[in-house]
Amino acid sequence: MGVRAPVPEAQDGTAPPSDAPVGGPPGRARVTIRQVAALAGVSISTVSRVLNGRSDVSDETRLVVERVARSHGYDTRRAVAGEPSRPQSELFDRAGKHLSGLVCVTVTTSGTAYFSTILAGVTEALAERDMWALVCPTQQEHDREVSLLERLMGAETAIGALLILPEESPDELRGLKKDGLCFVVVDPLTDLGTDIPAVSAANASGAHQATAHLLELGHRRIGVITGPRHGVASRARLQGHYAALAEAGVMPDPRLEMEADFLVPGGAAGAGVLLGLADPPTAIFAFNDPMAVGALNAARARGLRIPEDLSVVGFDDTAEAEAAYPGLTTVHQPLKELGRMAVSLLVRLMDEHQFEPLHVELATRLVVRSSTAPPARER
Repeated sequence: MGVRAPVPEAQDGTAPPSDAPVGGPPGRARVTIRQVAALAGVSISTVSRVLNGRSDVSDETRLVVERVARSHGYDTRRAVAGEPSRPQSELFDRAGKHLSGLVCVTVTTSGTAYFSTILAGVTEALAERDMWALVCPTQQEHDREVSLLERLMGAETAIGALLILPEESPDELRGLKKDGLCFVVVDPLTDLGTDIPAVSAANASGAHQATAHLLELGHRRIGVITGPRHGVASRARLQGHYAALAEAGVMPDPRLEMEADFLVPGGAAGAGVLLGLADPPTAIFAFNDPMAVGALNAARARGLRIPEDLSVVGFDDTAEAEAAYPGLTTVHQPLKELGRMAVSLLVRLMDEHQFEPLHVELATRLVVRSSTAPPARER
């Protein structure tokens, strides 16, 4: 039998990363769950279900998987009736339950409402399937993220990955896919093409709703604070903004567009420039909630009242939007549902189900609160 050495859990209840090799007696080549699946002729998730003692596997398939697993160093005997199958592994939770269904989740940081809400959806959906999240912050460092994914490819207990805002290029992601990594991209930074599985929100539609709302209130000079222009989400939101302007017969004005970094200070700086124009906008649409909060701060610093002197709209509908004063009108991006959908797609891929389209968009909707009103001259 292998030695059980429990690994501490992270504060959010997810399993921590582990560099320790898993399974196999000395001198015997150890295999990953992906390799066990290939040798047994079944899907990765089927192996995970067998090792976790799930009942939704046929007896014949279970015997095949257990035979292959045992022959490569996994001990599938059960200490008591109903106890999950256990490999010779160091990865157990505090209750002693074997963590065989680990999914790596890469994030730039887990400390924002955006990431924490997506992670909540991911961990809930994984738990429903007796699977676990191994959260790997990358700090927006390309080489760090590539290294993490390369290590994941050789991890015995990891069965797939969810990549949130990955730094890798489409070609690098195609290389990972070719090498056998099962993954889904959540909210891609760039256009990935049709061959890389991804889930995102309907950015263009959400931006169209936001700008149309301001136009319906009577605003015509609408400033926008975008994220980095190279990002696919910013480009889509700008397209939706332009479409709404065109439908109302309003020409875009480049002077009313400021590029920022999706952070509060960036939103404040962008709003400061817009409000300093000789003919400033009567409304500002920021491409996420933190930048909208920054715009609110910049407006107050100039003595402007919200929404009497300036209307502000955000995008995401995180807790920041509801907590802002006044309550922030924003576009609801289904962040938790993005996490859940990503898990659903990953499981289907692990089960080797073919499906179209590989890129799934979830609907967005406008949430009207107290930060928008008709411009002063319209009242």
